[in-house]
This record gives sequence, structure tokens and C-alpha cells, in this order.
Amino acid sequence: MKTIQIGASQLKASAVALGIMRMVRLDPSAAANVLAQVHDRGINYIDSADIYGNGDSERIFGQALKQSGLKREDFFIQSKGGIVLDPKKSAGELVFGQRYDFSKQHLIATIDKILQRMQLDYLDAFLLHRPDPLMDPAEVAAAFDELQASGKVRHFGVSNFNPMQVEMLQAAVSQKLMINQLQFGVMHTGPIQFGLHTNMQDAASLNHDGEIIEYSRLHHMTIQAWSPYQYGMFAGTFIDNPKFPELNKKLQALADQYGVTKNAIATAWILRHPANMQVILGSMNPQHLDESIAGADVTLTRQEWYDVYFAAGNDLP
Repeated sequence: MKTIQIGASQLKASAVALGIMRMVRLDPSAAANVLAQVHDRGINYIDSADIYGNGDSERIFGQALKQSGLKREDFFIQSKGGIVLDPKKSAGELVFGQRYDFSKQHLIATIDKILQRMQLDYLDAFLLHRPDPLMDPAEVAAAFDELQASGKVRHFGVSNFNPMQVEMLQAAVSQKLMINQLQFGVMHTGPIQFGLHTNMQDAASLNHDGEIIEYSRLHHMTIQAWSPYQYGMFAGTFIDNPKFPELNKKLQALADQYGVTKNAIATAWILRHPANMQVILGSMNPQHLDESIAGADVTLTRQEWYDVYFAAGNDLP
């Protein structure tokens, strides 16, 4: 398994991580098998959030880790928090926020609940899940300091933050923000598309993300790509989707060339970018996991990377 450096630290992690949002679908025994499988394939990074499965994904993970026979130290375990669910709108895996809450009280209580559900003494990393416009950076800093001093959280980061939001928070906290979790993939190319269309006036030139990839590279923040095989906002996967015939044709051609699957090529496409990205896999299907993990061992040529970009409906000015 290819490894990457997390942020500016000396921590080495697998280039592919397991996201446990869908672990709520499994019983602890099946979840333990998934953990054993990914560990055997070289994955040593787990991503979660307190809202996944309304907390049940983390509860099942905690039970599964015990049943798997694996050690706590076999994985770098992170979770996210700051979203308060609306109980009137939550249904199964689909959850909706009532508000975002970065108050010190909420963040510390969130960590305590995460650790209890996952049966852990500490998290390797904790990320603020989405930007809270009511965030008081000094209050977040106080929460981070207390969580780190208590040994409950070792490292910190953010998710879905733009550069100025990161800057504002980083100016207040004493810990280096190591991670920004963002949606990125073959069918979610906005963070690079606008840069290719610099000095243009077409729709592709619109900057929705504030140079977040360039910022992350300059400040040595690891981008974790979530929903790497999705198009839109949880609209579905583009793999084998008849809406995207040219893309699937190109993915299949490269898959045949490298002796892997289309999922692997989609993984390899993200990892080919030099921004030190990590791909988060959200599947609990053993076959799909193996297929996607294989992409970490594929290095696309520059032209192959561009050919996939074109097949996804993009162009060059």
C-alpha cells in the first residue's frame, strides 16, 4: 500500500483510508471482517464522524475492533464533529443538521461521546465537520487545548473549510491543522477546474473553493477526498452509470490496460495529483473495497490522467 505523510507531521498513513459511515449496515461480526480485510490490504487509517448512522456506525466499529483481534495501535483513528442533528429530519443513514456548533462545551462533550461509542481512550485526529459561521476561534482553541492536554485527541483538522476559514482558525489554535477533508474526484473537479480556466469568463472559471488545493499544498495540509466515486451531492456513483458513457468507456480501457477495475482507476486518478491526497473509501462491500484499494498501486501517466479528465466532460481552454 502506498503511504502518504499526514500534514507537516512525520506520521505515515495509507494513501487509502476506510470511512465507516455505512458501517451501520453491518453487525459487529461482519464489521470485524471488514476491518481485518482492510488491515490485511495495508489500510491503517479509519475515518468517522459522530453523526454517521446517528452514532451507531461508531458503536458498531468499537465492537468490531474488539472482535477483530486487531490492536488499537493498528489504526490511525479520526472522527469529526460539530453538526447537531435535527431529530425530526434524521432517517437511517441520511441525516440533516439542525445547526453547527463549535462551542467549547459541545466539542468536548462530542469527543467524550465518540470515545465512549468507539470504546477508545483517545482519537488520533479530530476534525471540525463543516464551517460554523458562529465559530469563536478562541473558544475552539480552548477546546482543542483541553482535549489535547487530557490526551483525548492528539491531532486536529477541519472538513469542507475554505482557505480563509482555515487561516482564521489557525491563527487562534496552537495546534497545526493537519487535514482538510473535501469532496474531490473524477466527477467533482471544481477545485482544479477553475484554475485551468484562469483568465476566462466561462462557467468553468468560477472559483467556488478559494484555491483550496493550492493553499493546502503551500501549508502542508493533507486533503482527504470524500465520496471519490460520487457525482453531485450524494447523487450516486458514476461507475457503470449510463449517464456517463464516455467516462466509463475510458475508465474501462485503462482498467483493462492495468489489469484492475474502473474503481481502481478512479482511485489512481485522485492519487496521481501531487497534492498529497488521501482517498476515503466508504464501501462495506469486500469486493468493492479490494477493487478500489488496488488503485493505490496504479500510477497513471500524465496523458492518461488528462484523458480521464476529458472523458468526465471537462476541457482545456
